[in-house]
Amino acid sequence: MTKKNKLIPSDNTGFMQDLVTRIKLILRLLSDRRVNFFLKLLPIASLVYLFSPVDLVPGLALPVIGALDDAAVLWIGTSLFLNLVPEEIVEYHLSAMQKVIQGKWRDVENEEIVEVEAHDVDQS
Repeated sequence: MTKKNKLIPSDNTGFMQDLVTRIKLILRLLSDRRVNFFLKLLPIASLVYLFSPVDLVPGLALPVIGALDDAAVLWIGTSLFLNLVPEEIVEYHLSAMQKVIQGKWRDVENEEIVEVEAHDVDQS
């Protein structure tokens, strides 16, 4: 059995939409009680490092590399988090996020088109 990559699939979506989906997924996983507390420290610690005055490579000495190490720590922390969370929990939240349907509904009696957006309510 091959393990699926838990990172967000990007079929026909752009970078920004993938980033927003990834952030939403991480936030949902952080609020899920089934995810181990110590795993939740990975994205939180990488975000704290991003805003912390302590830096592995100071931005003043090497400006470009100083910014890249911050981005690398954030990327590694969130990627590790998504890969270490049990696959069934990630799949549950991804499918719940994909169930949000955006579309148009036609009112048959008035022949009006009404904009609608459906959301599933999370019971956890």
